[in-house]
Order: sequence, then structure tokens, then C-alpha cells
Amino acid sequence: MKKNILLFTLCCFLCISSYAQSFNDYFIDKTLRIDYIFSGTANQQEISVENLSQLPTWAGRRHHLSEIPLDGNGQITVKDLKSGNCIYKTSFSTLFQEWLDTDEAKSVSRGFENTYLVPYPKQPVEISISFRDKKGNYNTLLKHIVKPDDILIRKQGNTHVTPYVYLQKSGTPENCIDVAIMAEGYTKEEMELFIKDAKIACEALFSHEPFRSMKSRFNIVAVESPSKDSGVSAPKNGIWKNTAFSSHFDSFYSDRYLTSSNITDIHNSLAGIPYEHIIILANTEQYGGGGIYNSFTLTTAHHKHFRPVVVHEFGHSFAGLGDEYYYDEDLFNGVYPFDVEPWEQNITTKVNFPAKWKDMVDNGTAKLIEGGGYSSKGIYRGAEDCRMKTNTCEGFCPVCQRAIKRLIDFYTLP
Repeated sequence: MKKNILLFTLCCFLCISSYAQSFNDYFIDKTLRIDYIFSGTANQQEISVENLSQLPTWAGRRHHLSEIPLDGNGQITVKDLKSGNCIYKTSFSTLFQEWLDTDEAKSVSRGFENTYLVPYPKQPVEISISFRDKKGNYNTLLKHIVKPDDILIRKQGNTHVTPYVYLQKSGTPENCIDVAIMAEGYTKEEMELFIKDAKIACEALFSHEPFRSMKSRFNIVAVESPSKDSGVSAPKNGIWKNTAFSSHFDSFYSDRYLTSSNITDIHNSLAGIPYEHIIILANTEQYGGGGIYNSFTLTTAHHKHFRPVVVHEFGHSFAGLGDEYYYDEDLFNGVYPFDVEPWEQNITTKVNFPAKWKDMVDNGTAKLIEGGGYSSKGIYRGAEDCRMKTNTCEGFCPVCQRAIKRLIDFYTLP
């Protein structure tokens, strides 16, 4: 009996201790920005710390600090150095990891910029970076210690802040998800056009459920990041422009893949502005875009499919949704091994389907349809059509809507 009482008392103590832990126990209301270089080949990768910066405020979550809603292709873990406790965790995907699947990565070593934001610690912390392999396992590539009083941590965002305007302000950064819409390929003289385009992107996003019904949980800011040249680079056409973030089409030699490798420049333009998620609008009529989970959305603003594409790409960068389209020729390229369950919530290999939307199939609100994740066989989606499949579909399917809603709740509800 005494043993049972002791166990009960211990459990209560652990629960109280866990509940009592709060943002203020370990962090102050500032941001630690860490610039990394991810480099290597398909066979060997390494990560180096490039710069550390302190930003004036923290716009991220203040609860669920040591939890992640999605696995991602990589994870960042922050531990209190003295106690060893995990005090913050987040996940990500990167352009570098996509590049590792290309033929070029088999023989050439390249480096990619990546920047991440974590709340500013009160005491020294150990930060580790892990990559997910093809089998779904995470391997730690780097551990490093950050001392918050390090004199070489640069303070940014207190002066010389890029001009910005709020398109929607629902509350404080502490209570809302803060999204920055940025200008790429717009000169100073074209900022009125950019603001117009940013408003269209905002309207497009909130015309889709569940963003529409959860609109009050978002702040949207338009950032007037100027470029010297108008338009963006299109290497296939021999066009190179001097733009704010040096974005270009033909990424990995794919005509429509529009990306930027200048991640540091993107975050430098945001210093001093509360932000968590990034949408970049490119001033061009050419069709294309890209979205990378917890990194950025980049899409063209003047193509006829601008509205559906910006929402689709935000589905990638914000919600970590996978592409639901596929190739009839079954051009499976190994992105999703059939014997591993994808971390993306809207596609499945059925390896662990109960963890996805099996309950929705059981109650008749979703389906299990073969074809998705670029493969016509072996990967399944939850509806005939969806915003993550085509530009003509009216919205997100029920599976995607639930996944997005859960993520918004994670960020905004204790």
C-alpha cells in the first residue's frame, strides 16, 4: 500500500513539475537566429554554424515547447546545458535535402544556407540538428553550445527595419501565427503593385478552409523588400536579374521550380519584424513556384494560376503537406520508399495508415485512393482531387483540412 502511495505521489509530482514549466523558465522575449551552412554530397553531409543573431522579440509559440506537430525531414532540439532537459524543439525541410536526391549530388559537393529561429535562452544551451534518412530514422549531424551572453551574437532588427504594413492584425505575436509576405523582383517604384499582389495572396489563402474559419489566429504583414531589377531570373532563357533574394527558375534543372538559395538575405530583410512563416511573391508572369516546410513559399504573382498556386505552396511550407499529384508513367524517384510511412499527413504508403486518416475512411469523410507523392502506385491520398493535387480543385480535401486545423491549434492553443 505504501508503495502504491509513493508511486502515486511521484506521478503527481512529475505532472506538476511538467505543467509548471513555462516559456519564462528558460527564455526571454527575444529570438535567437542561427545561420547554418548545410553541405556535402548524397553520401556524406555536414552542418556548420555561420552566424548567431539576436532579434528584438519572439513571435513563435510559447507552449508545447518541447513537442513537434510534424516530424519533417529534419529536427532541431534545444537542451538546457545544465539540466539536459529538452526545452524547445522544431522540425524542418530544406532545399539541400531535396538536392541530395539529384544525380548531381552523387558526384558534387555543394553548400546551402539555412536559417532557423528559436526563443532566446536565459542560460547556455546545447543545440542539435538531425536529418531523417530514407528509413525514417533521425541522425544527428551537429551539436553546438550557445551562450546567451556571447559578445559575438549580433543584435539585429533594432534599426534599419525593412518597410512593412499589416494586411491583417488579429492580435499580438504571442497569440497569433505571424506570416510575412515579401517582395521579390519588385523595384522601389513597384511597391504599390506588390502591396496589391500581397493582398490578393492574403485573400486567396483565407478563401480556403480551414484558414477561412481560423482567420482570427493569423497576423499577415507585407514586407517591402526592394530589388534593383524588376522581374526574376530565368536561366533557361538566359535571363539573370539583380533581385532582393536572387531567386530563379530552373532549380535542379526543373523549368517551373522557382527557389532561392539566399536564405540569409531573406531573414536579414525580416529582422525587426515579427514573423514565423514566409511567403515570397515573385514579380513575373512565368508559371512556377516552390514551398519548403518551415522555410518559405515562393511563387509567381502575375500568372493566371497565382491564387491556387500560392495556397498550394503554403500548404507545403506551413502545413508540411505532400504533393498529391503523380505521374502516369510511374516515375517513382525514391523520395517516398514504399516500406516507410511518410511524415506528411496527407499521403500514406499504408505502412501505418491508422496514424493517418483511417478513422476518416471508417466514418465516410475521406477515401483511400492510390496515386500521390509523384507515384501512381504504392502511395495513397484521401480524395479524388485537392488543392494539393491540382490548380482547378476548389479547396483542400477533408484530410488536408484536418491536418491544417491540427497544426493551427498546436501553434495557437495551450
